[in-house]
Amino acid sequence: SYDSFAAFIKKLDQAGELLRIAQPVATELEITEIADRQMKTKGGGKALLFQQPTIDGRPSQFPVAINTMGSEKRISLALGIASVDELAHQMQAILKAKPPNSLQEGLGLLRQGIDLLHARPRKVSSGPCKEVIHRLGDSDFSLNELPVLRCWPNDGGRFITLPNVYTEDPDNGQRNVGMYRMQIFDKATTGMHWQVHKVGARHGKRYYERNEPMPVAVCLGGDPAYTFAATAPLPDGLDEILFAGFARKKSVDLVKCETNDLRVPADVDFVIEGYVQPGELRDEGPFGDHTGFYTAIDPYPVFHVTAITHRKDAIYPATIVGIPPMEDFYLGDASVRVFLPVFKLNFPDRKSTRLNSSHITI
Repeated sequence: SYDSFAAFIKKLDQAGELLRIAQPVATELEITEIADRQMKTKGGGKALLFQQPTIDGRPSQFPVAINTMGSEKRISLALGIASVDELAHQMQAILKAKPPNSLQEGLGLLRQGIDLLHARPRKVSSGPCKEVIHRLGDSDFSLNELPVLRCWPNDGGRFITLPNVYTEDPDNGQRNVGMYRMQIFDKATTGMHWQVHKVGARHGKRYYERNEPMPVAVCLGGDPAYTFAATAPLPDGLDEILFAGFARKKSVDLVKCETNDLRVPADVDFVIEGYVQPGELRDEGPFGDHTGFYTAIDPYPVFHVTAITHRKDAIYPATIVGIPPMEDFYLGDASVRVFLPVFKLNFPDRKSTRLNSSHITI
């Protein structure tokens, strides 16, 4: 496990998997151009750390990291394992294992590499994500201070591309962590691109029916296991934070947000807090998507930001999508390999030991 996104970046550097760009580079189109070339290099190229990104010509206080999980090796480093297959074997063993009825049986699971002791998260009162706190309206800090990328020439604006979006079911409190792109509309609002079949949209529907604002928290950075969990095809009802704790073999510390009651990992780099107002929609897009084509403009819910908290040494994580191969290919491939045992359990006639992930999108 990693106690910060910076610790993961340091690991990539030590492994020879990181290129540092010291010169100023614009978040408008330029970072995308450089990252796109790197992603299309054989084997996914290298991760990139832009140390002086600029926003509309002015320097950002936050470096930008991109393509951090854009190869098999970097995925393995992100999860702290020798190979993604190692985590897949553990998933398979869990599905076959019976709950231990004795200490001896529990030790037997540990000998198989199955450690579930750290799956359950812990509540804490504070954490590094609270080192700097900005409440919108009480501070000049806003979304405009984040080095959010404008990826492609005809995009409708700047898009947050690696957000871990936290929502809860208002009826049973069940948490979901999803990844839904977010177009920046202005300094305090974004789009929330959850499609109707996504769990976030289902939670939103319940709030709409209750005519109550929906609390939302968006996390960026922290242990890369969080991002992997947010993109993984988990069975409905399986908590992404539980899976992240299992994958990283360390309990996730959860801290309460400043302006709502949602809990988020205490060690992430940024937390963007806010709400979605029932029934409020705004046109979002176009967006250069996984297919290499622009998605059409469509109405989506609006996310209103109430606070932004971050680490003092925060690093902004980003990715881009477009004509394959891109970073999302390696994330999709890893997800397929890890969750193949689950697929085979639901579809026992499936004989293949590995699915073709070339068409996986996230």
